[in-house]
Amino acid sequence: MIWCGCPHQLKNMSIRGLKKKQPKTFKVRIITVDAEMEFSCEMKWKGKDLFDLVCRALGLRETWFFGLQYTIKGMCTWLKMDKKVLDQEIPKEDPISFHFLAKFYPEKVEEELLQEITQHLFFLQVKKQILDEEIYCSPEATVLLASYAVQAKYGDYDPNFHEPGFLAHDELLPKRVLRQYQLTAEMWEEKITAWYAEHRGIARDEAEMNYLKIAQDLEMYGVNYFPIAQNKNHTDLLLGVDAKGIHIYSINNRFSPNKSFEWSSIRNISCSEKEIFQLCIGNHDLFMRRRKVDSIEIQQMKAQAREEKARKKMENQRLAREKQLREEAERAKEELERRLFQVEDEARQANEALLRSQEAAELLAEKAQIAEEEAKLLAQNAAEAEQERQRLEITALKSKEEKRLMEQKMREAELIAVKLVKESDRRAKEAEHLKQDLHEAREAERKAKQKLLDITRLNYPHMAKYPQYSPGDSRDANYDKGSIKLDLKDIDLKRLSFEIERERLDYLENSRKFEDRLKELKSEIHALKLEEKQAGIYSHWNEVLGSLDRSLGSAPSWMKTFETGDAVDVNLQRPFPAYLLNTASSWPCTNKIQHMVPVEKSSSQANSLAANSVGTGTRKQIIKVQQHDSDVIYI
Repeated sequence: MIWCGCPHQLKNMSIRGLKKKQPKTFKVRIITVDAEMEFSCEMKWKGKDLFDLVCRALGLRETWFFGLQYTIKGMCTWLKMDKKVLDQEIPKEDPISFHFLAKFYPEKVEEELLQEITQHLFFLQVKKQILDEEIYCSPEATVLLASYAVQAKYGDYDPNFHEPGFLAHDELLPKRVLRQYQLTAEMWEEKITAWYAEHRGIARDEAEMNYLKIAQDLEMYGVNYFPIAQNKNHTDLLLGVDAKGIHIYSINNRFSPNKSFEWSSIRNISCSEKEIFQLCIGNHDLFMRRRKVDSIEIQQMKAQAREEKARKKMENQRLAREKQLREEAERAKEELERRLFQVEDEARQANEALLRSQEAAELLAEKAQIAEEEAKLLAQNAAEAEQERQRLEITALKSKEEKRLMEQKMREAELIAVKLVKESDRRAKEAEHLKQDLHEAREAERKAKQKLLDITRLNYPHMAKYPQYSPGDSRDANYDKGSIKLDLKDIDLKRLSFEIERERLDYLENSRKFEDRLKELKSEIHALKLEEKQAGIYSHWNEVLGSLDRSLGSAPSWMKTFETGDAVDVNLQRPFPAYLLNTASSWPCTNKIQHMVPVEKSSSQANSLAANSVGTGTRKQIIKVQQHDSDVIYI
């Protein structure tokens, strides 16, 4: 049959048909230990329909351990499987929340938990119960269980990846244990990590199974507690139901039951509390099922579980081998990288060493060049130093020789000075004698003149009227025209004058020579002072010059007999003339004073000279002696 009609009519009919076929639903939220799910349920669904839907969504086949739990009026209640969901006393909320939890616990987890999902759900639930302190666990056991939980979550321990503080956000220990011991979070992490490092190579399902195997030996594992009373007025006992039987506990001790009843010995149970009754029925059924031959489904599940375990074991072994190979490869890679890095580092160091060697070679070449130049300079300096040393040696020798010569010259000068002093003394003595002779001659002349006057007065009285003249008058020469002859014995005035003049000239010549020699010595000493200032003999020559000046600083005493201005007229009346001596340029004296030095002879020579002068009449004899332009001496 083919239905024909307009499209609008067909659309309206399809919408009405869908509304009639679409059943009414309500929303539920399923909360597992680690996830949440939402489903739409039909109004007519029973508890089993919702439970099967959740199990299918989870992929769970071991459904007999689990159930859906909800909270009403502060009481935790399990959803009944054979009754409609909406007909039970569920909370009136949208969506309705149910907790998917393990309702019954196995006696031996390793034998009864076949699926990995079942094992994982049990692990999460038992772990939460331990952390919430619903199951008591000793501190040592909690640390060990925490290490398996960390192994299940993070895998093998890697110190490079799992640095300190990586467990800071994980809840691994009950608060009771943390309060019991005064340890910091870092200390607890250190203890857990010490156990965690020993679980290397354990897979996640193995770590969870090891956790459950330890937990199933705890006293409070899998026990549901219900308060009971021995009478209607007091509630002082607890009834515990678990996989092994029914136990009676005191209100303050949930670890050791006062009395226990195993399921094998219980024939009949009568209980007014339906929740307890359902727990007892379920645990009893599981207890009896474990002791019977497994059903085909269970056998298949166990076979699949064994195959899955074998497969996983092989897979784990393969993964372990691959992991080992990968680790070895990584270690080899790291070794190669390390070797490569080492080789690169060695190459870099070699390049740097080569560069340093080149720089060092260049530096050494530069230093060698500098050293060569320095060696040349040092050789030159050494040659110059050697020349200077030789020059200094020569200078020292020369200085020594010059010093020796100068000392010899100084000794000669001192000898000359001593000789001159002696000569001066001798001349002084001679001058004294000459002065005495002159005095005697003048006295004799005076007596002769007086005698001549007396004779004249006696023999020529007519001449007495003429005035008398002094002995020094020039008119006395007129008396020489007479025949008067003075009796002057052994006086040869001319010879005495020449002798005195000759000795004076000899003395002047010796003085000039000594003066020239002394000037030469002074110039040589001054030159040596300039050359040998640093030789330390400057003060020595100063002392030598001082000694010379001291020895020759004053004129001889016989030259200072007459002072300047005591001029003597040289004529017949004063037959013993004096001579001028200018020593300003020839004697080491600062005062430019002309000295008139009288030269005297013996009295006999003076008398002879006076006689000769009387006998010659008015004849005058003048002797001129000149050493320099300014040194003019008349006799």
